[in-house]
Amino acid sequence: MEIAQIGNFYEDFIVGEEIKHSLSKTIFESDNNLFCLLTMNNHPVHTNIDYAAKNQHGRILVVGTLVFSLAVGITVPDISGKAIANLGYEDIKHLAPTFLNDTLYVRSKILDKRESKSKPDRGIIYVESIAYNQNGIDVLSFRRHVLIKKKNY
Repeated sequence: MEIAQIGNFYEDFIVGEEIKHSLSKTIFESDNNLFCLLTMNNHPVHTNIDYAAKNQHGRILVVGTLVFSLAVGITVPDISGKAIANLGYEDIKHLAPTFLNDTLYVRSKILDKRESKSKPDRGIIYVESIAYNQNGIDVLSFRRHVLIKKKNY
């Protein structure tokens, strides 16, 4: 058996490449509740069935930052598993609501890459990731710059 490797080296990324990540996650009520407790987000639209039923979507919404965190996590084996650092996240957009028991999937596209100007053992990739649900509806998008190790260092 070959030991599984996490992530890719800088040289492995190809500008324009699209990656459909193999991981996915169904968001359970317990996930949402725990995240609300950990982050101190006690808005009733995330935790109160009666309140949520009387508001715009008629049911509990999953906390947006949980959706974002899961989307990032789903990309780790392919995008940032060999990262030195995530340098910055930008243009985070909530495109549609996410509800309890929705399943998240993510696809990413490599938008650009460049070698580090100061250190020859690394490079920076620029990637856009889009999370979508079991119905194929895009629910979240974001872009980030990731500092990635090179192969031969």
